[in-house]
Amino acid sequence: MDRTQAPPVREPEEFRMTPPRQAVFPNGIPLQIVEAGTQEVVCIDIVFAGGRWQQTQKLQALFANRMLREGTRSFTAAEIAEKLDHYGAWLELSSSTEYAYITLYSLNKYFSRTLEILESVVKEPVFPEKELEVIVRTNIQQYRINTSKVDFWSQRELLSALFGPDHPCGRPVTEEDYERINVPLVRDFYDRYYHSDNCTIFLSGCVTDDLIHCVEERFGKEPFGKTGQLAEKLRFPVFTDPVKRFFIERPDAVQNSVKMGMLSVRRQDPDYLKLRVLVTLLGGYFGSRLMSNIREEKGYTYGISAGMGFYPESGMLMIQTETAPEYVEPLIGEVYQEIERLQQELVSVEELTVVRNYMLGEMCRNYESAFSLAEAWMFIYTSGLDTEYFVRATRAIRETTPSELRELARCHLCKEDLKEVISGKKI
Repeated sequence: MDRTQAPPVREPEEFRMTPPRQAVFPNGIPLQIVEAGTQEVVCIDIVFAGGRWQQTQKLQALFANRMLREGTRSFTAAEIAEKLDHYGAWLELSSSTEYAYITLYSLNKYFSRTLEILESVVKEPVFPEKELEVIVRTNIQQYRINTSKVDFWSQRELLSALFGPDHPCGRPVTEEDYERINVPLVRDFYDRYYHSDNCTIFLSGCVTDDLIHCVEERFGKEPFGKTGQLAEKLRFPVFTDPVKRFFIERPDAVQNSVKMGMLSVRRQDPDYLKLRVLVTLLGGYFGSRLMSNIREEKGYTYGISAGMGFYPESGMLMIQTETAPEYVEPLIGEVYQEIERLQQELVSVEELTVVRNYMLGEMCRNYESAFSLAEAWMFIYTSGLDTEYFVRATRAIRETTPSELRELARCHLCKEDLKEVISGKKI
């Protein structure tokens, strides 16, 4: 090997991932098995349908999930933490708009013991009132810290402007919402959604038949929880505010937060995958148009980005940055100028090649381990996408042309629809 010569750059021709091996336990829970890796480490993800969209009160889904590790009929919170640490295991809890996730990373040799703890966490949490009070107070303190940041206020105002007051995204959380959280409210959400009829399990890593058997013994034999009620797919009306610009004054701000956003396509839209290429070129990586112009050339900011976010039945395009108050107006003007360039001029083949290589490289890096592969298939499952999604994504990156990007910019980057939200000092 000649180490003075860089290895050749190879563009992946096809990005195809082997779908998970599927099974169904006797109690009806689907099992998705992602077998990859040689290290004797395994990850189990227990996914329950039911998140913020299904809650009857703000923060209910968050705290129902967060409280699972705070004590069960078999273990106290301290014992759960101590035992997992002793076995070198790690427990993660998270929730989203429509799903809750319980994730355990464990060494294969201790999996049966760590799975016993996980079973207790899932099936028999007691939601102790004292621990809930402590967690609520901690979250209130973090909320107060967040309210001192200009980025917090601009994000909240943008979502409210785009989705309206009757949409979960447009109803901001307040300190009073934390005060309303109590044990009966948390348990009610748990009883409704954390049961075997509402569950899917992903098992990834160095998976063996013995490990699958362990999971079946703990979670697959008998129904658990208050079965019967399934999470409904709820839809909420969107009322976008006709006002274009919003300003939230924060006199003590060091810099102003600038967010520009608009409703956009869903992942299932035929234009989405090629639109990703356009948004990446505009502001999705360090060499993007916005970074090159506004950061490198003009020096208005340390960083600016463009990206797409997704909620059930809707997508959102957002451009965000922070800058000195005196640079807010020229910065916004440069954003519109870059959008106009994309609508009027063809992107050069050289620039498109750089973007294409960056995106393909990111896909390879993001899905190179067993656990990241499992995350990819969970994304497919929770997003309602098909197994060919990643193949189509690769093709879109490789095949999108400069003329297609210009047409996408004209169709989807409508300057009139972009809301402008500024939080910070007036000048």
